[in-house]
Amino acid sequence: MLADVSRVGGVRRGFRAVVAYVRSAPGTYVWLAILFVTTVALHHMSPEFEKEFLRQRSTNIHELSQNPVRVLITSGMWIDGGHWLPYVVAYSVFHAQAERWLGTARWVVVCVAAHVLATLISELALLRAINDGHAPASAVNTLDIGVSYALAGVMGVLTYRIAAPWRYPYLAVLLAVYTVPLVDGRTFTDVGHALAALIGLACYPLVRDRGSTWHPFRTPAAPSG
Repeated sequence: MLADVSRVGGVRRGFRAVVAYVRSAPGTYVWLAILFVTTVALHHMSPEFEKEFLRQRSTNIHELSQNPVRVLITSGMWIDGGHWLPYVVAYSVFHAQAERWLGTARWVVVCVAAHVLATLISELALLRAINDGHAPASAVNTLDIGVSYALAGVMGVLTYRIAAPWRYPYLAVLLAVYTVPLVDGRTFTDVGHALAALIGLACYPLVRDRGSTWHPFRTPAAPSG
């Protein structure tokens, strides 16, 4: 009986901890909720309709030339591939931590800067490649949706959240993840991801007054008395 009571109490404490964590990063979890709805919607579309539907919300060269503001917003509301659960993990580990640390407004600035600037620069690079004959003309309609540029930017800015010397291995892994693809079979999305990570690193002015850094192996101080 006591074991059952203890188990119920543990479940309640765990539930309250999850609720508190979600409430501490409202923007992250509202975004995840939107992605859940749009992912469910995609699973109810035929493959042909889905392709055209997403193309109209893609930040490709054609759509950017016609409806830049609309597609820059809508492209961040869909998941490429239709698998939502991995993004729950990624958002909880990176976006939620960044939002809790920076505050919702500054977190939004990082996300928007990474998403918009990386998209525009990478698409301009693709346009130049098309004009120079290094990419086919059909690439103006390439499907380019998803939230990965914003995620890369947030991963970049989180470098400053980690205390030295642990910051440097994290930075090395981050740069390796986003620069190695540039060496082998580079695509415009690889360029965009690398740019987004660098844009996140360039957001240092937003973090200078955000308090102490996080030490991965520091244990909480024992209570006095």
